[in-house]
Amino acid sequence: MAKEVIRIHNGVTRHPDKRMAEPVDLTIEQGEQVAIVGDNAAGKSRLVDIITGRYPLLQNAVGGHHGLIRHITFRDSYGEQDGTYYYQQRWNQHDIPDDMPRVDGKPIIALSSGEMRRYQLGRALKSEPDVLIIDNPYIGLDADTRQWLTQLLQKLITERGLTLILVLSKTDDIPAFITHVQPVYQLRLGQKLTRDEYIASRCPLPSPALPNEERKWILGLPQKDLTTIPFYPQHGGEVLRFNNVSIRYGERTILKDLCWTVGEGERWALSGKNGSGKSTLLSLVCADNPQGYACDISLFGHRRGSGESIWEIKRHIGYVSPEMHRSYLKDIPAIDIVASGLSDSIGLYVRPRHEQREGCLRWMQVFGIENLADRTFLTLSSGEQRLCLLARAFVKDPELLILDEPLHGLDDTNRQRVREIIEAFCLRLHKTLVMVTHYEEELPPCIDKHLELKGS
Repeated sequence: MAKEVIRIHNGVTRHPDKRMAEPVDLTIEQGEQVAIVGDNAAGKSRLVDIITGRYPLLQNAVGGHHGLIRHITFRDSYGEQDGTYYYQQRWNQHDIPDDMPRVDGKPIIALSSGEMRRYQLGRALKSEPDVLIIDNPYIGLDADTRQWLTQLLQKLITERGLTLILVLSKTDDIPAFITHVQPVYQLRLGQKLTRDEYIASRCPLPSPALPNEERKWILGLPQKDLTTIPFYPQHGGEVLRFNNVSIRYGERTILKDLCWTVGEGERWALSGKNGSGKSTLLSLVCADNPQGYACDISLFGHRRGSGESIWEIKRHIGYVSPEMHRSYLKDIPAIDIVASGLSDSIGLYVRPRHEQREGCLRWMQVFGIENLADRTFLTLSSGEQRLCLLARAFVKDPELLILDEPLHGLDDTNRQRVREIIEAFCLRLHKTLVMVTHYEEELPPCIDKHLELKGS
């Protein structure tokens, strides 16, 4: 008889707000490698909390595991400071404390999303756990690093006898070493299946994922009179120009002699391996990097530092990124998160007018999250939070969309829906897009230009 590594019977947490819809019955045996899958807010994280014992169970429940469990969420990347921490320190590296941990000479605040995952995985493995639970291990990783990670995990299984539990939103990421899949639906556990059984049972995604009435609403949004807006180019002009831009931090060169021009209405894919400088480049566009004022950069036809304010730049830009998501720690209602995009603030400091609030609700409806309007941000699942931040990026109908890994952590249906939202939005006049993703299939069809950063 196989040895049980994890066994939970009739598992109900004492904390009512952390319970599944039904008591949890789950057994993982030695030799099984399990993927927990489900839609956003299905209950994957609650199940992990029960497995790890984060929330005690009622006395009539049975819950236990053999050996040391380590859980990596990739959420606690930069500390617990408020939402301005990332913007204050990611690009102002002379302000970083001397005692901050460093990886290959770089402070962790300077690591890319992929580099941070590699660092945290290595740190977790030092304790030699018997069970390792990883939330969405592949998001933010380029293709080569995803392959490296898969090979490393396979080696750990073979050589250490490690039991792996992967929590996955993107079911295409289920690696071959996974033996079983545990589906989660609406806070309920489905039947545990073998990997082959689960793949055979998957239903095709709805097509289209975005309801037609929502697509029509996006396409029918009124056209702005851009001639009355300061710091915006004439129709067909340059939105962005980099002229021999170089960025260095100490002895490390991030960007070197970069020349890049983006015209109004163009749709660009920005790619490159982890650490190649993609996030640094986008920080220059969004006026979050102080080195931008020493570089030859023009935005909307105006040379950076020629008298414009940061807010005059940001009023034309809708932006979302993994770094923004990690730093957004304001536990305010979701609709206030969306409304903060109207003023480009981290929190909400000016109450939106009635018509602005209605616009926020309408964008939340487009993203399928209008029912979350009054829920506070930190009570939402990671996928629901990402959808709120995406709605925040679109709410002011920006002329330039900067989307850095926008589909991070979204389930298959929501990934397809957001892809269709981006496509519909960019079919309108005067809309320019720069999008970063490590998955080419996530790019909307409107993408027709490509910039690949090679690193230095």
